[in-house]
Amino acid sequence: MYLLWWVQERHVSAAAVAGILAAGDLALTALEIPTGWIADRYGHRASLITGSALQAVGMLCCWLGQGIAGLLVASLLVALGDAFRSGADQALLYRSCLALDREKDFQRIEAKTHGGRLAALVVLILVGGAIVRIWGFAAGWIAETALSLTGLLIACAMREPPAARGGASPFSTNDAQGDARVSTKPFATPALTLALLIVPASWLGGLAGAAAFYAQTDDAATVAGTTVLVAIITIAEAAGAFLAARLVASGQSQFVLALSGTAMLAAVLLAPRAFLAAVVGTSFLLGIAEPLRAVAIQRVTADHVRARAASIASACDKGIGTMALILAGLLPR
Repeated sequence: MYLLWWVQERHVSAAAVAGILAAGDLALTALEIPTGWIADRYGHRASLITGSALQAVGMLCCWLGQGIAGLLVASLLVALGDAFRSGADQALLYRSCLALDREKDFQRIEAKTHGGRLAALVVLILVGGAIVRIWGFAAGWIAETALSLTGLLIACAMREPPAARGGASPFSTNDAQGDARVSTKPFATPALTLALLIVPASWLGGLAGAAAFYAQTDDAATVAGTTVLVAIITIAEAAGAFLAARLVASGQSQFVLALSGTAMLAAVLLAPRAFLAAVVGTSFLLGIAEPLRAVAIQRVTADHVRARAASIASACDKGIGTMALILAGLLPR
């Protein structure tokens, strides 16, 4: 709906829209780690509130903004809002589970939330299209802004859990009374350990995104077929996320999932007719990998850098995903 609004209603060229959206993605990647630091420094709840407020303002700018300048401001505001929420949500959830002595529940809640978000995306796409078709774009933007404001109200209703104490974070340094001290190191987790947890899922995400893009831009692709394919891919990823609630989170599982996805797409070279099945399969594996990675990262990260660690993972996802999409675009059809 956004693309139709900007190109057909606001008369911004498709090339300009593509460039501005790409600029927004690059801005989001660059802002991930700084906003993660702000969340760890000033509070994860405050970061969620800030991100949701920026999201609501960004939606209004998308609707009311004029020309390329208006679209650029809107894109950057949405990117900044996403950056403030990214990482802070997982950190706040994990710290809340620790404070309630329910650390084991984090994986179940994170996985089901991730799956529910993807399933809701399919519904929202259909509902959004119906709203615009029946009542027009203005009603669609009102609904979008209202959803953003609802997220802001939910963020305001949350509570910031206390700092980890008494060994709740495995890398905290505790004094004789058990009070957690803030480490002088930026990360208590070795960089190599963090990278081994992050990169496999990012690689799998890049493969899944590139494969989906390749399928959607095939010469034989149709509007109806592409819509159905996107819905199936999203549902497959959601199903993987729900399954992740019952699996064991570990670094080894990340490598197994990444290798499985790579082998699945490599096998298409021998059986090209299985390509669409491989596209859906890699999305299913990605749905499993992302919640398990979130659990693994939070469990090995010090309490004062939780949002930054999750933000680094998100930035890695976007970097690898962007490169994979470029390569997918260059491949012959």
